[in-house]
Amino acid sequence: MRFTYILLNNLKDSRQLHDLSVEIAKEKRQNYHLNGSFQMPIPPPQTQQLDSILPAEPLLLMGAGPVPISHAVSRANGVVINHLGETMDAVVSNVKMMGRYAFQTVSDKIIGVSGPASAAMEMAITNILWPGRSVLALSMGTFSGRMAEMAEGVGAEVTVLKSSGIEPVRLEQIREALSKKHYDVITMAQGETSCGVEMKCIPEVAQMAKELGTLVVVDAVCTLTTMPLQMDEWGIDIAIAGGQKGLSSIPGVSLIVFSEDAWKTIESRNVRQPHWCLDALKAQTFWGSQQYHYTAPVPGILALHEALRQICEETLPSRFERHRTSSIALQSGIEIMGLKLFVPIKDRLNSVVAIQTPEDTDSDQIRKIMSKRFNVEISGAFGMDIMRIGQMGEQCRSHNLFKVLYALGMSCRQTGVDLDVSQGMAELELNLVIDPENLVD
Repeated sequence: MRFTYILLNNLKDSRQLHDLSVEIAKEKRQNYHLNGSFQMPIPPPQTQQLDSILPAEPLLLMGAGPVPISHAVSRANGVVINHLGETMDAVVSNVKMMGRYAFQTVSDKIIGVSGPASAAMEMAITNILWPGRSVLALSMGTFSGRMAEMAEGVGAEVTVLKSSGIEPVRLEQIREALSKKHYDVITMAQGETSCGVEMKCIPEVAQMAKELGTLVVVDAVCTLTTMPLQMDEWGIDIAIAGGQKGLSSIPGVSLIVFSEDAWKTIESRNVRQPHWCLDALKAQTFWGSQQYHYTAPVPGILALHEALRQICEETLPSRFERHRTSSIALQSGIEIMGLKLFVPIKDRLNSVVAIQTPEDTDSDQIRKIMSKRFNVEISGAFGMDIMRIGQMGEQCRSHNLFKVLYALGMSCRQTGVDLDVSQGMAELELNLVIDPENLVD
């Protein structure tokens, strides 16, 4: 470097001076680089365009979630606005108003959760349970049992009441358990998506719990807006929904509603909340008064806004009937075709149809054929030899029903199962009441 400074002192021409200054700067940058300041120990990876990863034709999502979304929801998910300010205030206000309709509640303690439905579930559990408090967890499968795991994680005393076989926990079992011991909280799922079982006695359980001073937590992730749930009338204290299932929105933004009794419990707790993001009192600063908590997932909230708006426009009674008609028609087609449904009809969940895998076949292979050959995706299960077809939101459209049933039947036949696919398709059509405004786009 020293020679450059010697030359600099002898230069009189301004142009020469400029050129030399540039060379000095280059020399400095080179030395800086050689000293290691810009040398990364991990080189950049070879990257792929997203288009090269995604299938040429999008898969029709007919599994237990996530579900297809409408064009309006998709467009909303592509918009970013400031997470604070008048525009976002209006969006949040609308989401809460429409959410109250979906849950059938007058509660103003409705909060959007930045995360999956399990995050909303964890917000419920970690805000009302702590060491010294007790919970009766009604378990019919993976997701209803998950709340018991979360309760154990915060140090609560947990009693798990499991169903016996492919059925919900019966009212008599619950009544007996509640008569033997007082519980601060009881948890349950309205629909167990892991196996397709419905809990039909929630109003009766909630009434018993209310008389005993026990808070009631209900997982309504796959059932909210697909079948009746009346939070206030039934006496539910906390209800949970995920955007990606019954609400027909995107994964990653969920909803939770607290009753007055549940909120009083949260306000009175004298044990530190283990989660900062999932602290309901902190979350309420944004969802209650639109003040900063953390940067909200703006596109997801906008998508949820549009999904809820479409639900309100359709109305809940019409939506319930569309889902009921769609699911029953699909179930009939599956059975007439020659496959067996997993859950007896009296306990069967319409939102998720569980199908027994035919003997001497591989459910993974069947689903693989459906995906590769027909561009239709359905779900497997959690340790059970079953296949699951979702009947939530946009899944309940006539063209989707025909496509998934045909893909299922032909894929089973390709693995050697003797099915009458044409008979199944005819049965689906026979049972499907075609409503031009609901079942058909």
